[in-house]
Amino acid sequence: MNTATFSNILPQAKSLIGMIHVQALPGTPQNHLSVSEITAQAVKEAKILAEYGMQSIALENMHDVPYLNREVGPEIIATLTRICSDVRAVTDLPLGLQILAGANQAALSVAQASELQFIRAEGFVFGHMADEGLLQSDAGELLRFRKRIGAEEILIFTDIKKKHSSHAMTSDVSLEDTVEAAKFFLSDGVIITGTHTGKPVNQQELGSIYASANLPVLVGSGVTPKGLSEIFDTADAFIVGSYFKQGGNWKNDPDPQRIDALINARKSLLS
Repeated sequence: MNTATFSNILPQAKSLIGMIHVQALPGTPQNHLSVSEITAQAVKEAKILAEYGMQSIALENMHDVPYLNREVGPEIIATLTRICSDVRAVTDLPLGLQILAGANQAALSVAQASELQFIRAEGFVFGHMADEGLLQSDAGELLRFRKRIGAEEILIFTDIKKKHSSHAMTSDVSLEDTVEAAKFFLSDGVIITGTHTGKPVNQQELGSIYASANLPVLVGSGVTPKGLSEIFDTADAFIVGSYFKQGGNWKNDPDPQRIDALINARKSLLS
C-alpha cells in the first residue's frame, strides 16, 4: 500500500522545484561529454539549487533531442541512475525525475534505484499527439509496473494536456474533466503547463482546476518572481526550469541572482 503523500514528500508549503536539464546523454545526437562530465555538471547544479534555497530538485533529459516515444535504451537508464544517485548523495532535498518522452516506467526504475521521491509522467490519461508522435495513455501499465517492482512510495505527478502537444483528439474534454480522469486513475498530483517551455499557465484555467481538483496541483512552466504572485494561491508547488538559468534560457547554467529573486518572491508571499 502506498503510504507516501504529497505533504510528506514535499513538506514545505508552496515548494519551488528546481529543474536540472541533464546534458545530452550517451548515444543521443548532441552528446559530447563523458558520463563523468555529465554527472559532475548535474551534481554542481544540484549543489547550487540546494545552497540558494530551492525546496526540491527534479532532473530531466531535455538535451536528448529528438526524443524517443515511450522507450529509451539501457544506456540512458544506466547513465541516469548514475547521475541521480550522485545527486542524491549531495542533498537531502526531495528529488524527482522525468525521462523524455513519456518513458515513465524507465523513470520509475531509475527513481527507485536512486532513492528519489517522485517522477513526472506525461501521457498518463487521454492520448495526445506530441512532437514524437502519438502518445497513448499509460496509467494502467504504469501503476501496475510501480506495484510490481515495489516502488509505491514514489509519487507520480502527471501532466495534463501538456505543452508541446496537440490535443485535438480530446478537444471536447475539458481540463477539469481531464484532471478528474487523472484523479480517478490514481494520479498523485497533476501538473498544469503553458503551451511551451517557459510559457506561463492560463491563470483562469489554473484557478478553476485548483478549486475543483481535490488532489495536489503543480504548475509546470513559466514560473517567474513577478508571475508567482498571480498563481501562488492556486497551486501547491511550482516546477521551475527556465527562469533561474542565465538569461532565462533553460540550456544555460543556473544564475544565483535569479534563484535568489525567486526564493525571495516565495518568502514574501508566504509571510
